[in-house]
Amino acid sequence: MVEDSKTQTAHELLASEAAGASHAAQLPPVPALTVLCHPDLERLGDRCLLGELCSHRSVSLSRLFPDFENPEAGVARPLEDVFLSRTPLRISPRPGGGVLLDRADSRTLLEVDDRVVTRTLELSRDRLEAGVVLQLSGRVALLLHLHRRSSRRSVQRFGLVGESDAMVSVREAVSQVADLEVPVLLRGETGTGKELVARAIHSSSGRRAGPFLSVNVGAIPPSLAAAELFGAVKGAFTGSIQASAGYFQRAEGGTLFLDEVGETPPEVQVALLRVLETGEIQRVGSQASQRVDVRLVAATDADLEAEIRSGRFRAPLLHRLGGFEIVLPPLRQRRDDFGRLLGHFLRQELERIGELDRLHPTSGPEPWLPAPLVAALVRHEWPGNIRQLRNVVRQLVIDSRGRERLTVGPPVERVLAEAVVGPSTGRVTVPPPLPSRHLRPDETPTPPPRAASRPANRSPADVGEEELLAALRNHRWKLKPTARALGLARTSLYMLVDRHPRVRKAADLGREELARCFEACGGDVERMVDRLEVSAAGLRQRLKELGLYRR
Repeated sequence: MVEDSKTQTAHELLASEAAGASHAAQLPPVPALTVLCHPDLERLGDRCLLGELCSHRSVSLSRLFPDFENPEAGVARPLEDVFLSRTPLRISPRPGGGVLLDRADSRTLLEVDDRVVTRTLELSRDRLEAGVVLQLSGRVALLLHLHRRSSRRSVQRFGLVGESDAMVSVREAVSQVADLEVPVLLRGETGTGKELVARAIHSSSGRRAGPFLSVNVGAIPPSLAAAELFGAVKGAFTGSIQASAGYFQRAEGGTLFLDEVGETPPEVQVALLRVLETGEIQRVGSQASQRVDVRLVAATDADLEAEIRSGRFRAPLLHRLGGFEIVLPPLRQRRDDFGRLLGHFLRQELERIGELDRLHPTSGPEPWLPAPLVAALVRHEWPGNIRQLRNVVRQLVIDSRGRERLTVGPPVERVLAEAVVGPSTGRVTVPPPLPSRHLRPDETPTPPPRAASRPANRSPADVGEEELLAALRNHRWKLKPTARALGLARTSLYMLVDRHPRVRKAADLGREELARCFEACGGDVERMVDRLEVSAAGLRQRLKELGLYRR
């Protein structure tokens, strides 16, 4: 653990490789489309580089082209969803590095960050840098973003999910440092996968046959921290009835991962610095030193420089811990990995409950995983990062266990209800309600089969919000058959409709929303009913009031 001539050579090597990585990063970025959601969940994360835009040529986007490639498997194919139009949308380059989206003659419904594009929409380079969510006919969600190509690509994946520029850099850093005997400091927000990277470093090092021990320093009581880390002799403190080995001794010949190292008590920081400088520990209650052969990987989400300025962390310890630093990006800075992470966690959780068949598309018009839900999740800020996303996926899968359709329960609704920052304006927006049905571009809507009527004279208190919404959808928002199906008097149904905020009335719809939907649906009121979820009669009346409908 002492820095010798071999370590100095390692520092020179790392500096040289970092310079090479910096040179590779100078390659110009290329606009790209990455699949965030698709009826075939195996397609999540497929990517298409739009190199034509860099050559001042337009790109077509439709059911049949371009081809999207799985970066890991190398298989390329178009989106192929039959609910998308064969007639393409157009993506054209604009001065300053932006693009112009043009629906042209395509009947594919195009939404950009939940705004329906009726004809064209120009996106600046800044918006491409942040990543723009495109929804196609409410079934496919894509991220339009910039991809920074690198001439260096790590062959080994180290079990780390992601093909974003940020994750490629992390894997390259792991490959550069794994076999070198230098301490590594991992920095990043909570939930970004620091322990996974620490394990990747260990498993790719010459110590892979030795132990890998992980300890959360912040979870150890300060009074016990020295004994837990360095061990104690018998009788060293009250209750110490026998000698105990600390983490450094138990990790002999392997790697010790110290998570939340910024929480190390001040008195322990001195001993930790000594281990890094001399390779020796001193057990609590002992006067003798003991050599240990341990590679140290530490992690923190704290601002250690600020901790040093406040006197809570020792500068020499930071300098020793940071023999080589790897910064892990937050999820909001690697949104093009969202689909890949989503697919990874869905596979894990669906396999756990025996429902892996959900990954494959069904023949029906409604995908199990709705694109509007994924689009809303992508725009979330994810303060808990990948750990929080994994928990949300687990919640969705368990809530939907054994059901034909995905169920969004209260915990996920709370995530969706949290404000997200719109990339174009910085304004706070709230994701809209999810549509209930998606139509082929050439499809005429047909009513779903009617549910059996319930006995009359039910109490309105017996009808929950989900049952009410399901009945209204089944009867296309017509109140008379809905009341009959629910076994309610018409007046009771009116009362329920007024009481539940998720049930909208045509009279409440604004001109701008109606005009966008009217244009997107080509003036087809029946298609508008499915999108807006209001009655056809009420919708026609509202359109007439606003001068948008004269038939």
